[in-house]
Amino acid sequence: MILEFEQLKHYRKKVAMVDGAFDPLHRGHIEHFRAAAARLDVPLLCNLASDHYVSTKHAPLLPEDQRAAVVDAIRYISFTHINRFDTETILRELQPKYYVKGRDWDGRLPPDQVRICGELGIEVVYLDTVVDSSSRILKSYTEQQSQR
Repeated sequence: MILEFEQLKHYRKKVAMVDGAFDPLHRGHIEHFRAAAARLDVPLLCNLASDHYVSTKHAPLLPEDQRAAVVDAIRYISFTHINRFDTETILRELQPKYYVKGRDWDGRLPPDQVRICGELGIEVVYLDTVVDSSSRILKSYTEQQSQR
């Protein structure tokens, strides 16, 4: 189910939140979703980066509405939200029970996110599920295209 910002408050303390651009979506993302769903006792909400955010990294491969539809169809994901704000705003509004990140974020989570989670009692969960990287995939693809 794809949620609007105004609906997030109805899921406070009832979901775990994963977030990212998922552009391109790859098997590492699926493993991350699977592990989060298996480990945690609440439904999983995917906070999907907007096209505006993705465009600061690279041109979006799939528009946000299509990425949201694809992610929302993954069996491990119960809810999807397109983030048109910033993660800090979503953490404050949603107040998930868990904020789930890959182990590669341990010690690198932005201080504002750490503070918000502490203030609101959101448990940050780091999973050892880093299998691949969208940035690495895009870089490899770009290099292959430039060699043609």
